[in-house]
Amino acid sequence: MVRDAPERWTDLEATIDVDASVSHVWDVVSDVRRMSQWSPQVEASALRAGVERMGLGAKFVSSNSHGPLRWQTHGEVVRYSPEDEMAFRIEENWVVWSFRVEPTGSGGTRLIQRRETPDGISPLSLELTETYFGGQEAFSRFMLAGMRQTLRGIKATAEAGSDAARKTNSWED
Repeated sequence: MVRDAPERWTDLEATIDVDASVSHVWDVVSDVRRMSQWSPQVEASALRAGVERMGLGAKFVSSNSHGPLRWQTHGEVVRYSPEDEMAFRIEENWVVWSFRVEPTGSGGTRLIQRRETPDGISPLSLELTETYFGGQEAFSRFMLAGMRQTLRGIKATAEAGSDAARKTNSWED
């Protein structure tokens, strides 16, 4: 789902339902160091020196790629509410990425990923997007597809782990 008018292509949102508890999905998604497992753009993420765990103010570095292009980004967690929401702001482009978990009526979890631009998008990022990605609309379409892929990967990981937990805790043979 795209929140804003297509001509703006700034704030994006994608949602998926996961057959696993909120706490389990939170455990899977709340550590940015795991994003490379699911994101088509993130190759690796590491907490910055002196940061030992995720939480408000945690800083990290990510290595990203798209085809032959490679770049690093620097993020800081700006919202962190366990089993609710984690959001981080990327220094280079000013974008805020977030993951929110909500219980569903069936005992599962709705996982929502958002890209927000409360401060706009940095001029440097707009220039690079225009030069290397075919403009903001094309790049935002690419990002939205990547968000959907990321959510499908998180869902698969969470559900596989949830199945393993159910089997481990089962009284049946």
